[in-house]
Amino acid sequence: MSENTPKEIIENIEPPEVKLTAPQLSKTSEPSETSQTPEIKETTEITETENTWLVVAKNRRVLRDWEALMQRHPENTSHCYHDLRTAPTTRQPGRVFPLKGKKYKGVWEYEVTKGDRVFYIPDEDQLKVVVFYAGKHIQPAPTP
Repeated sequence: MSENTPKEIIENIEPPEVKLTAPQLSKTSEPSETSQTPEIKETTEITETENTWLVVAKNRRVLRDWEALMQRHPENTSHCYHDLRTAPTTRQPGRVFPLKGKKYKGVWEYEVTKGDRVFYIPDEDQLKVVVFYAGKHIQPAPTP
């Protein structure tokens, strides 16, 4: 057996899921914290953690594509990330919807911009969203 065999095997293994990077908007586009009283802010934080989904990328390639999408359209990607963390299975006509067909069972599409899409699979039991594609809109849709 050659010494290269273990390295070749490791390179063929798909890396595990990785947590998706949260978009960071500039200070000017974030809502000001002075508009909320401390009591309201604490209540909001508690509510958000109770209904928050974990958003992960299927592999490092998807994470890299997600980060490129954040560079191109930071505000739209921030809205997408927020929607995936709070309500990934809520339909928004023309923006968020499940795909049709047997091979797309359980797959949802999020239109980030006119030309960019995020395809994901929500798991309601684990409150987890697995993003398997982020990038330019392609036809036909990618399969998980």
